[in-house]
Amino acid sequence: MSTTLMGTILIVEDTLSEMELITHYLRESGYSVIGAVSAKEALNLAIEQKPDVIVTDIVMPGMSGFELCRNLKKNPATEKVPVVICTSKNQEIDRLWGMKQGADAYITKPFTREQLIRAIKSVAG
Repeated sequence: MSTTLMGTILIVEDTLSEMELITHYLRESGYSVIGAVSAKEALNLAIEQKPDVIVTDIVMPGMSGFELCRNLKKNPATEKVPVVICTSKNQEIDRLWGMKQGADAYITKPFTREQLIRAIKSVAG
């Protein structure tokens, strides 16, 4: 499953600058990175690539990160893949709703590299 020592992370982010920042942080920390710009693309990549962890934004066109998380957890091929929600939605109700949809961790933007890595390590088997 892993292509590097640290593992493979699927990033789901429709904002290029955020995608680049998260990719940089993860590669700098020894992870292999796969990127998706939509939740629909992420669903397909998650099944095909079998990442170790999925990091997703919430607000995206088409399907939200909440919906993505719910769909991932309903699919036997992806139900065990940990999901980290990484979003600017910082209200407690959003965090609780994300966890109810099956998220394993929830961090808010802006975040540091250390916060991102800590969240990933906390959910990775």
